[in-house]
Amino acid sequence: MASWSYGACSLCQRLAAVKMMIRTVSAAAQPKPKADFLKGEPHRKHPGVTNLKTVRLPEELQVAAQSIIHKAQVPQLPERVQKLTNFLWSRKRAVEDLTLRQKAVSLEKELWEKAMQKIGDFDEQLLEDRIRKKVLSELRRTTYRWTPLKYEEELGVVYMAARLAGGYAAVRRALNEIKKRDPSFAPHSLLDFGSGLGTVAWASHSCWGDSLKEMVCVDSSAPMNVLAERLLKGDNERAKPHIRNVYFRQFLPVSPKVQFDLVVAAFTLSELPSGVDREEAVVTLWRKTNSYLVLVENGTKEGHQMLMEARESLLKKQEKVLHDPRPASMFAPCPHEMVCPKLAQEPITPCNFQQRYHPLPLPGKHECQTEKFSYLILSRTEPAKAGAEGLDWGRLIAPVLRRTRHVHCHMCRSDGQLQHMVVTARKHSRDVYRCARNSDWGDQLPVIEHVKEEEIDSNSER
Repeated sequence: MASWSYGACSLCQRLAAVKMMIRTVSAAAQPKPKADFLKGEPHRKHPGVTNLKTVRLPEELQVAAQSIIHKAQVPQLPERVQKLTNFLWSRKRAVEDLTLRQKAVSLEKELWEKAMQKIGDFDEQLLEDRIRKKVLSELRRTTYRWTPLKYEEELGVVYMAARLAGGYAAVRRALNEIKKRDPSFAPHSLLDFGSGLGTVAWASHSCWGDSLKEMVCVDSSAPMNVLAERLLKGDNERAKPHIRNVYFRQFLPVSPKVQFDLVVAAFTLSELPSGVDREEAVVTLWRKTNSYLVLVENGTKEGHQMLMEARESLLKKQEKVLHDPRPASMFAPCPHEMVCPKLAQEPITPCNFQQRYHPLPLPGKHECQTEKFSYLILSRTEPAKAGAEGLDWGRLIAPVLRRTRHVHCHMCRSDGQLQHMVVTARKHSRDVYRCARNSDWGDQLPVIEHVKEEEIDSNSER
């Protein structure tokens, strides 16, 4: 009995040793970050966090906007605000001439084939006229009618009530990406193309303050420029502008040699009538970029696709005359320079992000709202690292789902693939797990592969 007891104890010790060895192998097999990617920051402020808390308009801007709206006494303002908001959100790109011609030819061919199937004599000229009329009628019925918006004074006030706070929130969030990931960047000059109400100047000033010595706001609408200047002066013509060194223009600076540290076009590409116009505008803006180019659009399929067209033009196409030899590189949100994987999926869904904000305190608008937007940032320099060297950082492209002891993360990775990653402390390390729980849609997260438990078990058996 004693010898059996001794043997059992010996067996227990051996099993304990085997378990310890398996744990050691398991720990060794799971890759760890090659460096401290937290950089001494708490998990809730890890290097990949670029989201902002609920954004509020600068006090001076909000007071000025309320004053202008109150003085304007626009009839049926809430209804007109809602109507303009719906129109801007549902807006599509104008149908290109080539696409329209191809559609007309295809439709005409289909009608001729149907006509030829009918037996009997027919007047060819009469049939041709009839088919042509049917084609034109069908094209008028099914083709999206894009029309430019002309912002006179009253419509400018409606636009301000509808879009000032949401537009500011989206731009402020996009610029925060640069401020967080490139803290040494201190721009001295800014170009805002399609400046509208001047929200880019206000958002840039919130990020970099008096570092900006020159801000050029370009908008073809003279009434919008006047409105933006009133906002800067607090709706007081005799007052000094709250932000200095802001200059309003109706046309871009002509010389291609004039560059700005920061160039922004927010909700502007959608106002251009054709793909050729958008490409020319984007290329021109890139020529004028010394450090960063920021493009922001509505978070719709149309907005996302316009940004992807711009991305393709700047990353892939070579200019005939190079005024600045430094190539474009992706800064945000894409962690790669390959084709957007979302465009390859069916059905196509836009790559967009959200930012909470406080709206202007107008009738019916008091609760916090959410701005859904898409953005693109390109840089003249090498892509900045979000964290430590040797780590692959992915972009969270959907809300983070926090569950008991695990987190669901939908990510776009640097290899150009989409991934649904279930993060746990056991598989991905405690630090990555806690960072995932403290991250949100739009942040970056280190992608650390794990070795499956069954693989470890099979290795230990051998």
